[in-house]
Amino acid sequence: MKTPVPACHDTGNSFDWLLWISFSAVVFLYLLYWQFTDSATAINWLHMFSHSVFELVNTVWWGVAIGIFMIGILGRIPREFVMSALGTKDGARGIWRASLAGILLDLCSHGILMVGAKLYERGASAGQVMAFLVSSPWNSFSLTLILIALIGAPWTFAFIIFSMLIAFITGLLFDYFVRKKVLPGNPQQVDLPDDFQFWHSAKQGIADTEFSTIYFGKILIDGIKDSRMVVRWILFGILLASGIRAFLAPELFAEYFGPTFIGLGMTILVATVLEVCSEGSTPIAADLLTRANAPGNSFAFLMGGVATDYTEIVVLKDATKSWKIALFLPLITLPQVIFLGWIMNSVTI
Repeated sequence: MKTPVPACHDTGNSFDWLLWISFSAVVFLYLLYWQFTDSATAINWLHMFSHSVFELVNTVWWGVAIGIFMIGILGRIPREFVMSALGTKDGARGIWRASLAGILLDLCSHGILMVGAKLYERGASAGQVMAFLVSSPWNSFSLTLILIALIGAPWTFAFIIFSMLIAFITGLLFDYFVRKKVLPGNPQQVDLPDDFQFWHSAKQGIADTEFSTIYFGKILIDGIKDSRMVVRWILFGILLASGIRAFLAPELFAEYFGPTFIGLGMTILVATVLEVCSEGSTPIAADLLTRANAPGNSFAFLMGGVATDYTEIVVLKDATKSWKIALFLPLITLPQVIFLGWIMNSVTI
């Protein structure tokens, strides 16, 4: 029997200062929000800071919770099943499966990030993980319906098609660079036996599993333990985003960021600096299209946050043990986002 590979996000036994300081600050500011019942007596920036923390926590908690549970489930699924679903061979088929899986999984960007890190641990290639992450954050079923209501079906489906195209190309390029030894490969990749039968093995595994309250409790506990790496960055991101919001109103995006190349560049810059979850970015992106008449900026705001998100970059670094892989995400995806955004803006000019 092979020696198990340690979890790629194992934080060891040392005290996690970032996790607990961020957690304490988020809890304090969340509770402080309730003290500002009379905004006239509140310190303006502190009121905005606590209000933003309160709003972001209420927005992302369900995605984080589902992500934690999904991590617990994935941890109990043999790698052979994960890789059979995604495919073990490099190339278009595995990348396409990963892109489609990202769209079908109804999670926010924070929940999807935890699942993506777990997929890498279970043996997915760097290309599959990147395609999964790039295609998924706002392409969930629920957010698609919201976006249709805000900007209409034609632009919504155009955004979905373009984001899938970027995810697919990004995944292919990552696997290409791994083959060329430019990027490190996943040391935890699994080769399936030639006689492996997915459905037969799945039915046998389900039949051998004793489902109970204790079983699901263990899944939840394992998910909480294994998600610490991602949760600490989510909490830090909430604090950083709230601090920026206290001094920079997101509503100004739609008024000043028009369908020009400068406006597109400024949109990318703000999307990079402002840590906004998928639910929070959707209304802002809709305003960029409907009020500023800049569909390319709207698309760039949705995708630019994914491509340059610092939380995603540091989590990818921790998950893959490679700064190179993490930094190649914006290097590969951002030019595609800017090009497609410019094309869409050109249609409206």
